Amino acid sequence: MEKIHHIAIEVSDIKKSISWYKANTDCKVIYEDSTWAMLEYSNIYLAFVLPKMHPPHIAFEKVNASKYGELKKHRDGTSSVYVKDPSNNFIEMLKKDN
Repeated sequence: MEKIHHIAIEVSDIKKSISWYKANTDCKVIYEDSTWAMLEYSNIYLAFVLPKMHPPHIAFEKVNASKYGELKKHRDGTSSVYVKDPSNNFIEMLKKDN
């Protein structure tokens, strides 16, 4: 089976969202900037994205992510490409760079 790396949800305020999730769930903030953040849980990551900055999406870890298109390198040591499913949802095909 494949692994879901993270789910990205759209929020109106990154800092307020981080504060709420830290106060109400047991998580660790592993990245934060003015446009997105990533929280770590024991079984998945949760990303916060701002409208029109990054699309809300589900990210799957794929060894063969490049078969979906040209991968873009990210600061966190991953590379990915966005595709859309038949219902027009964004899906991120993500490869961890080793």
